[in-house]
Amino acid sequence: MNILAVESSCDETAVAIVRDGREVLTDCIASQVDLHRLYGGVVPEIASRKHIEAIYALADQALTEAGLTRSQLDAVAVTYAPGLIGAVLVGVNFAKAAAYALGKPLIPVHHIRGHIAANYLAYPELEPPFLCLVVSGGHTMIVNVKDYTEMEILGTSLDDAAGECFDKVARVLGMPYPGGAALDRMAASGDETHYSLPRSKPGENPYNMSFSGLKTAALNLIHHAEQIGEELNIPDLCASFSAAVSDTLVPRVVMALEETGCRKIAVAGGVAANSRIRRDILAAAQRLGAQVYMPPLTLCGDNGAMIGAQAYYEYLAGNTADMHLNAYATKSILGEAL
Repeated sequence: MNILAVESSCDETAVAIVRDGREVLTDCIASQVDLHRLYGGVVPEIASRKHIEAIYALADQALTEAGLTRSQLDAVAVTYAPGLIGAVLVGVNFAKAAAYALGKPLIPVHHIRGHIAANYLAYPELEPPFLCLVVSGGHTMIVNVKDYTEMEILGTSLDDAAGECFDKVARVLGMPYPGGAALDRMAASGDETHYSLPRSKPGENPYNMSFSGLKTAALNLIHHAEQIGEELNIPDLCASFSAAVSDTLVPRVVMALEETGCRKIAVAGGVAANSRIRRDILAAAQRLGAQVYMPPLTLCGDNGAMIGAQAYYEYLAGNTADMHLNAYATKSILGEAL
């Protein structure tokens, strides 16, 4: 089954063709990073306009690279939630038009389910059930993937997402967008014990987490140093911050593995590219004898291939849409409105 998959939830326009949920025939991405770097972050209106400019040509490019004709497509899939609403609407409207013109099924895919499915492309042997740590710019959660379309959220961030905190701290430190990647590179040469930063404590649900206090503490430290003319050790601060984020995530993953008895843990989302988190997850899983699945860096960020992978299983489960499909800025990974 050849699925044309569209992703436009933020600042990457992506169109891929995926066969049977596991084989990527082509994955075309038009990045807007250089443009948004001028503003220190994503400007939603500009992102939406750039999606409109790129998406049609990108779809033709995907077909050409895959060596397929339009008649050889079996379905059209699209990210319908969550994301920047104007950006998501561009992808949804394009996918609806394409599905209607081709007379093919339209498959709506939740963006975070797509990130989880990136692991199916990297690891053809991976099948549910497994646990997945999702860490991205907008979401941080531990998901029990019971089946390809049946999931349970064990815990989530009660406030800021881990990725948002990385980017905000990096921006205040004067690092270029995307800040999380720049901060990770700087942390490689730092001493994580130099600065003391808080770790969130479990609340009623021990799997839940919080990052707003950590972000505030780091920003206050930076601003205080500026006010008194004290020179910060930037690599040490980046290393200390990365360690604090990882120390918030990894113990909860370990607890989930121990309490569920599951011995498979996947990591998904843009922050899954963070070297400290990857290293700590690998070490923790090794101690528990658990198998770790981490997509390559090319599949950690937003891409169309991950949407095509999840779309295949959504289609098998009967989750298709008609021309009334709408876009949503926020929606639970379980399909519930937020």
